[in-house]
Amino acid sequence: MNVVNAVFPDFEQATAFFGAEEDGRFVMVNLLKFHAKARYEDGSDADLTGAEAYARYGAEVSKLIVALGGQLRFSGRVTGLLLGEVDELWDAVALAEYPSLAAFKEMALSPQMHAIEHHRKAGRVGQRKSRVKPHAGF
Repeated sequence: MNVVNAVFPDFEQATAFFGAEEDGRFVMVNLLKFHAKARYEDGSDADLTGAEAYARYGAEVSKLIVALGGQLRFSGRVTGLLLGEVDELWDAVALAEYPSLAAFKEMALSPQMHAIEHHRKAGRVGQRKSRVKPHAGF
């Protein structure tokens, strides 16, 4: 398995993701890796850690999720690995539930999201995002 840590999706990934069939509620699984120190493009807040910069984003994006009818289900630090092997652990995991793909897209393209994006960029080295649907067999 090849794991690539990215900051933004490329055009093909975004097109495929947002072009998927609408099928209602889903949970976005976010695996997060932070910079040791925040990296704001304007050089501000250099005393913050990447996790602290990202927490600014997280506080605001949680409000956007709730306004769309979703909710932040869980967020926490990764503290260990029981199974498998990785070069480096993710720093944090967040699970956010959205009412629909259309709602997620609305949020992702909103002026409110654009206004907080700089905190996410300043804090993250990269991220993996997976759209997850409930499965009756588990």
